[in-house]
Amino acid sequence: MHVPALLAAPKWRRRLLGLGLLVLALWVAFFDSHSIARRVDYALELRRVREENARLEAEIADLERRLDTGLDAALIEEVAREQYGMRRPGETVYRVEEAPAEAE
Repeated sequence: MHVPALLAAPKWRRRLLGLGLLVLALWVAFFDSHSIARRVDYALELRRVREENARLEAEIADLERRLDTGLDAALIEEVAREQYGMRRPGETVYRVEEAPAEAE
């Protein structure tokens, strides 16, 4: 069918075609496996993962820097106390945890 023949088609045929195109557009926009809604979700998840990746890379760089400086007695004691909760004989340890940050 040529475009001029389509325009000459009865009104019900054009309406049916328009309705079909509308249904197809809605299907692709919301229900298809590659829908716009899913693409937005994927983009948000990608941003979150990239931010987490950057944070972890910075943490790795900090840990590598700490390893390169060498292990001295003060660093070993700090790690033992903070990460493993160790204490010296006769000491009483009080753990203080920060309150979670409020969402802005």
